[in-house]
Amino acid sequence: MRAITLNAVHQETAGITAQPTSPFPHFSVLLSATPRSARLARLLTDAQLRSWGYDSDAARHVVAELAANAVTHGRVPGRDFRLDFYVVDHTLRIEVTDTRGERLPEPQPPSPETESGRGLLLLEALADRWGVTEGRFPRKTIWAELRLTAPEPGI
Repeated sequence: MRAITLNAVHQETAGITAQPTSPFPHFSVLLSATPRSARLARLLTDAQLRSWGYDSDAARHVVAELAANAVTHGRVPGRDFRLDFYVVDHTLRIEVTDTRGERLPEPQPPSPETESGRGLLLLEALADRWGVTEGRFPRKTIWAELRLTAPEPGI
């Protein structure tokens, strides 16, 4: 397995930046629906939040789960998924949009015999709120909101 470095992230995402005209910190990127991009989504989130003065393990876990779900359950060959997040009043809103609008998440009680099926339980535990917004077919957006600790002054 090849390690992904921040330098590699920078090279792969040249031209992707936080939205400078927004009145609040905002980040958006379109990623291919592959496991590598799901990992990249987590790294990009971590780097961007740190640049804004925030650090949140919960945010990294939520992005990892939503991106993995977009790759696993929302993948359509040749179509990408979008990661958006922004901070308003120290509340982070994460949105992952994929092109499988007919596949809405349905929380299921996990079976002790299976290795998967716990992602929405993790989302429920880490997020203050979460939900699904159906977009123009065939899209859906799964979103989550997390309260962040205010950054230290001067950051």
